[in-house]
Amino acid sequence: MVEYKRELPLEQITLPSGFEIEIYSDQVPNARTLTVGDQGTLFVGTRTLGKVYALPDKDGDGKVDKVIEVGGRHFMPNGVTFHKGALYVAENRRILRYNKIEENLEKQLKPETVYSRLPTERYQGWRYIRFGPDGQLYISIGAPCNICSRSGFGQIVRLDLEKKRIKPFVTGVRNSGGFDWHPETGGFWFTDTARNWVEGEQPQDELNYAPLAGLHFGFPYCFGKGMRDPEYGVNHHCGNYRSPVVELGAHVSPLGMLFYTGKGFPSAYQERLYLVENGSWDQQQKRGFKIWMATVKDGRKRNEEIFASGWAGKKGEMPWGRLVDVAVAKDGALLVSDDLSGVIYRISYNGK
Repeated sequence: MVEYKRELPLEQITLPSGFEIEIYSDQVPNARTLTVGDQGTLFVGTRTLGKVYALPDKDGDGKVDKVIEVGGRHFMPNGVTFHKGALYVAENRRILRYNKIEENLEKQLKPETVYSRLPTERYQGWRYIRFGPDGQLYISIGAPCNICSRSGFGQIVRLDLEKKRIKPFVTGVRNSGGFDWHPETGGFWFTDTARNWVEGEQPQDELNYAPLAGLHFGFPYCFGKGMRDPEYGVNHHCGNYRSPVVELGAHVSPLGMLFYTGKGFPSAYQERLYLVENGSWDQQQKRGFKIWMATVKDGRKRNEEIFASGWAGKKGEMPWGRLVDVAVAKDGALLVSDDLSGVIYRISYNGK
């Protein structure tokens, strides 16, 4: 069992009654996106360290057995997802696959390159990936700029691994750091971070819904519900583009999200959307730094609330945590990555 050395002010975290938070691992520097294997291994990507971590819990006691580095050095291996016994890793320009990874964690397998023609620009060149219900791999392709119009960027694409064919799924997306499919309807939901360096409470970061392929969500011409960009929005009518379901606020930086389908939470928290906000960078007022929760269906938000908060720190202090992604452990706990503190949190329900 791994011993934890990091002391973080978890007492500052506010959760609903009956829930508790603990450190799952504090030995994952720059922890970014998460995925859980069939045997319960948590895999963690990084953006700046070039590492992919495996955190097995073979006895299922909710404690990490050890932290293992997978496959040596990678280039911006932000995106990770598990599918049919294999770990897929998204680097800047390549998609790699580690076959039978959970049976060979200690053997340092060499990955197979399954695709190598992604854009190579580094600005927002880190990827988020997930397999969809159609069996195709969905990949975020962020805009290589704060605000610009570049063909082939600002979209979410889907890759047919058998045909090695990649096609746009949705466009007009500045940079999505998370997406998932509604467990009942199959509708596609995703986050999008708006541009920086606009004064005031604009532009709004977004939660979006795509019931079908081919929709354009406005970037770089429009943001939020009808706001034209002051540089690129001239001569563009925002009604021609798909509006977000939820305006999350300016500069909150929404990243990973999922629909909770585990068995560890009460029924009131089942199949709800959980979304993490990495927090503001260029604003004096601290924004975000929380887990946002909502019930959504058929393209509508029915209710919303803050599920967890406190990483922004006390007034006058610097934030001590920046959340990146969420995953559901085999026991139903919610696992949350923090790339500032380099930890994985475990949120579980122990109430009656």
